[in-house]
Amino acid sequence: RIHYSDRYTDDHYEYRHVILPKPLLKFIPKEFFDEKEGTLRLLTEAEWRGIGITQSLGWQHYEVHAPEPHVLLFRRPKNYVPPALPQQANKPSNARRK
Repeated sequence: RIHYSDRYTDDHYEYRHVILPKPLLKFIPKEFFDEKEGTLRLLTEAEWRGIGITQSLGWQHYEVHAPEPHVLLFRRPKNYVPPALPQQANKPSNARRK
């Protein structure tokens, strides 16, 4: 089970850390690891969502914690507001009414 920390903030960002179960590391693709360091590299949103991490929009994987490679550190701008979804305009029908 993936553990999500409570959120914490500074003047600029909101933070949280995500702790992966250690056995899950065996199933993460090798290309997600930094060969030199032996730790996870910074993952894109598609990559971290692809390994089962679920969070609201705006989070960025910004740091790895070498002593604990199963801990991923995330941040997003403080008071983040997700972009609005484009609304579909009600298009008038081209059909003539009789």
